[in-house]
Amino acid sequence: MAGIKSHGVQQVILLLLVTVLLWQSQAQAQSCSTQLSNLNGCAPFVLPGASNPSPECCAALGAVQQDCLCSTLRISSTLPSLCRLPPLSCGTN
Repeated sequence: MAGIKSHGVQQVILLLLVTVLLWQSQAQAQSCSTQLSNLNGCAPFVLPGASNPSPECCAALGAVQQDCLCSTLRISSTLPSLCRLPPLSCGTN
């Protein structure tokens, strides 16, 4: 009987752990989304021939967590194939 109760407690603890991890993951995704939306001020500076970025753009970029930025770049690089478009072939210019 004690083994059954112990097993039940383990299942509850595991369920709580999974719930906390999922909640944390969702909170991080929302945080990443907010961080990325703050980069809207950088849009004029990513066009060919643009001037140097503004201090506001640089501050917004500096506030983005590295894993958020890397994940976004990784996901965006897969978009052409997900849209059934040819892969990007970017030069060094």
